Amino acid sequence: MQTVGLFCGGFSSEFDISMKSAQTISDHFPGTYRIVKIEVTRDGWFAHASNGRVPFNMEQFTYEDAGQTRKIDLGLIYIHGNPGENGKLQAYLDMKGVPYVNSGALASELSFDKWYCNQFLSKFGVKVADSVFLTNLSEADENAIIDQLGLPCFVKPSDSGSSFGISRVNERAELRPALEKAFAEGGTVVIEAFLDGTEVTCGVFRRKNGIHALPLTEIVTGNSFFDYEAKYLGQSQEITPARIPEEVRNKVWEVAKRCYVLLQLRSIARIDFMVVNNEPYLIEVNTTPGFSSASLVPQMLEADGISIRDFWQEIVDVETAKK
Repeated sequence: MQTVGLFCGGFSSEFDISMKSAQTISDHFPGTYRIVKIEVTRDGWFAHASNGRVPFNMEQFTYEDAGQTRKIDLGLIYIHGNPGENGKLQAYLDMKGVPYVNSGALASELSFDKWYCNQFLSKFGVKVADSVFLTNLSEADENAIIDQLGLPCFVKPSDSGSSFGISRVNERAELRPALEKAFAEGGTVVIEAFLDGTEVTCGVFRRKNGIHALPLTEIVTGNSFFDYEAKYLGQSQEITPARIPEEVRNKVWEVAKRCYVLLQLRSIARIDFMVVNNEPYLIEVNTTPGFSSASLVPQMLEADGISIRDFWQEIVDVETAKK
C-alpha cells in the first residue's frame, strides 16, 4: 500500500483552515492508499501517525509509526499560503525527487500572486479589473490611485494568498488604513477597480477524458465583499449551481478552463470571477482551494454527482499517470 503525505498547516494566517481541509481530505481519501497528514510549522514538520504526532524527517521523508519506519511515496500539498500554495514546497519536493499531484512550482508561484497572475492572463485576452500595483507603502499616491480606479475599490495583499488583509475602500480616508492593513499581510499590494456584477466561482480539474469544469457557485454575501468571515464563518449564501443564464455559464467555463491550461495547472483549482454585463472578469486563481466541510469545491462536487473519494482517486490516477 502506497503512503500519501498530505502536507498541511503552513506559515500563513490560514493555518487552521488548511488543517480543516486536510481533515476532510483524509476522512474521504481512497482506501487503497495510506494517507498521513504532515503538519508543516515553523518549529518543524510532524506526521500524524497512528501513535500520535511524531517528528517527520524532512530529508528522508520518513516518520516512525508504532515502531515501523514509513516513507511517503506521493505528496499531496494542501497548505493555504506559504510555503505550499506559493510553490516553495513543490520546488523542495522536486529537488528531493518526491512526486506530488499538485500544480508545479512555477504554476503555483505565478497563480499565488494576484497581480502577476492576472496580468499574465490578461495578455491572452482574459478580462481583469483595472489595477494599481505597489511594492511598498511609500509609493502610494492616494489621489492618483482614486483618480485612476475610482471608488469603491479593493485593496489586497498581492503575494499572500490569504483572505486576510483585504479591504473594500468606499471613501478616500479609508485608503491609507487599507493599504497599511494589506502591507501587514503581504510584501506587495494590488488595488483594483470595483466590478459591479455577480460573483461566481468555478472548480476545474483534469479528468481521464480531459479538463472538466464543475458547476458554478454563486456568492451572495451581506458583507461588503467575500471576506474571511463570509468565506469561512457562514456569513454568505453560496448557491450551486449559480443562477446565471446557460450561455454566460458556458463563457465562464470556457475562460476557467483556458486559464487552467495557460497556467499549466494540475489537480484541482478554483477560479473566481465577477460577471459584469454577461462577461466574466477574472478575480483570482486558487491552486489550493479550501476543502473543509464549509468550502466551495466539495459543494460543487456534490452538485456534479462526484463523491470526494472518487474525486481524489481520479486526481491521483490522472496526475501520476502523466509522470
